[in-house]
Amino acid sequence: MAGHIVVGVDGSMAAQAAVAWAADDARRRNLALRIVHVCEQQPAEHAAGYCANTLAFARDQAGELADGVPVITELLAGNVIDRLVAESETADSVVLGSRGLGEFTGLLVGSVSLAVAGHAAGPVVIVRDPEGARHDRVVVGYDDSEHAEAALEYAVEHARAHGARVDVLHAWRTPAFSPYMAAYNSYLANLYQDEVRAVADSVARWREKNPDIEITQETLSGHPVGVLAEAGTTAGLVVVGSRGRGGFASAVMGSISHGVLHHVTCPVAVVRPRGRGA
Repeated sequence: MAGHIVVGVDGSMAAQAAVAWAADDARRRNLALRIVHVCEQQPAEHAAGYCANTLAFARDQAGELADGVPVITELLAGNVIDRLVAESETADSVVLGSRGLGEFTGLLVGSVSLAVAGHAAGPVVIVRDPEGARHDRVVVGYDDSEHAEAALEYAVEHARAHGARVDVLHAWRTPAFSPYMAAYNSYLANLYQDEVRAVADSVARWREKNPDIEITQETLSGHPVGVLAEAGTTAGLVVVGSRGRGGFASAVMGSISHGVLHHVTCPVAVVRPRGRGA
């Protein structure tokens, strides 16, 4: 992993929440904090003053929250999504607020945050409001895919730094059973048992490799988005892979991770395996 966390700021309240979350994470994980602001469409004179003030405010905020953490600020020019995705290539993670300035207040997640989460080379954390967030429980959605493995790795690292436990949730969407199709029903039952066993075996290996972290595992019936949204009400962080098993290979972000970003109210980390950038 790279030695710094990148947080993108734009002067919004959501960006301030992202700075607070990123500063705390950087302090706990002994990483540097890089704060960037991208000037995209404002006139040059206004942009220079506004952007400089935005960075200065974020730097002061981070300095108060992350004592001793190296804080670097940089003003970038160009397309905000392209620049933040480029930042993700060398960063441990990218942290963003859920919505930026000018985006509809009714949106839980804005277009910039969604785009960066869908195209970044590594983990992207979307923060709404860290106030009252509980850091003693990290929830990770898991389906035994490559992306889920990367999500669980990030969850374990985060839990170790924050003194939290990891709750691995596997959601099973129960198909409709028919009283007239005994063979089909038996096949579904076997499929369920095989999938639950595979998930349990994978999680058991993570426990063996990380004896210092409490890792629980549970299979719940329901849609993964609903299961993770419910779990997120009592979690400090929900972690998902950018795509799960069965997702289209060409998709930059799967429907589950997309749905989680729109419905989970605590901070959400979307993780793509390194080398699998969109």
